[in-house]
Amino acid sequence: MQFAQIPMQWVGPLLLRGDIEDRVEAPMATYETPLWPSVNRGARVTEKAGGIRITLIDARMSRSITLQAVNAHEAHQAAQAILEQQDRLQAVVSQSSRFARLIEIHPKIIGNLLILRLEFTTGDASGHNMVTHAADQLIPWLLQHHPQLRYVSISGNFCTDKKVSAVNALHGRGKNVVAETWLPEKLVRRYLKTTPEKLVELHIKKNLLGSIAAGSLMSANAHAANMLLAFYLATGQDAANIVEGSQCIDHAEVHDNGDLYFSTTLPNLIVGTVGNGKGLDFVQENLARMGCTDPDALPGENARRLAGICAATVLCGELSLLAAQTNPGELMAAHLKLERKGS
Repeated sequence: MQFAQIPMQWVGPLLLRGDIEDRVEAPMATYETPLWPSVNRGARVTEKAGGIRITLIDARMSRSITLQAVNAHEAHQAAQAILEQQDRLQAVVSQSSRFARLIEIHPKIIGNLLILRLEFTTGDASGHNMVTHAADQLIPWLLQHHPQLRYVSISGNFCTDKKVSAVNALHGRGKNVVAETWLPEKLVRRYLKTTPEKLVELHIKKNLLGSIAAGSLMSANAHAANMLLAFYLATGQDAANIVEGSQCIDHAEVHDNGDLYFSTTLPNLIVGTVGNGKGLDFVQENLARMGCTDPDALPGENARRLAGICAATVLCGELSLLAAQTNPGELMAAHLKLERKGS
């Protein structure tokens, strides 16, 4: 097996509060070398201000299956019956995995098609394969107990995997995490070279209005995908999941005392600490260094910790880039200095 060579550096330390109380560094693998000092700048100012508060809202992985009835009436009747059978469906799911647990079903009827969005908790795995395996076990059971239905697809795109969608932003897919920080004005001026007022104004005109003008779907951020991809590659994640992962929303406001409040909300943060990609030596070393391989942790705790660290990394990068863009020429000057040393 051959490996692609991607430069990696550790950023931070990140001072974390709330659902995670720790001071950790995070690995980032990227060709965009200005990303490391930019995230480091965000980490430095947030640490000086008392850290980044992490709140883990939810955790789930989804797989949608598509079945077909003769008409919409029969599809609707089947959907209503299936919703009442969740306990029986969980008994089937438990045969496929000791970690998968069916927690919610969202039916969608289109003509005579019945699409079922099945949502599971998946322990420390990101859960792609786990929920697909569970769905594979559920389909024969559903067809046996609802003979008016027939199989169409194991994936009905209502999941929604590796695609931007409103349903993921509404219901969440992966970890739903909020990272937030409170920065005194003097620290914003000293470390970010801007003011809280300028940063909030840019956030409104760029992240919010610019995203509306672009037709962005439930997303308002500066470049979250940059930090996500770098973090995903360094920790053995499925990198294509940055598509839905970057559907995140920044929020900023100036308090009455002049301080800055800044947050990043990521409802679709798909990360895990076990499963495909996690067996590589460098991945295991990185996860262990972040404290995400604790053998005594309860199922899901290591993955939730990893998600919190990832969210903090994204916040630092968002904060630093927005600050840079309040100053004409700063962004390009940094790229020229850090990426074109030999030209």
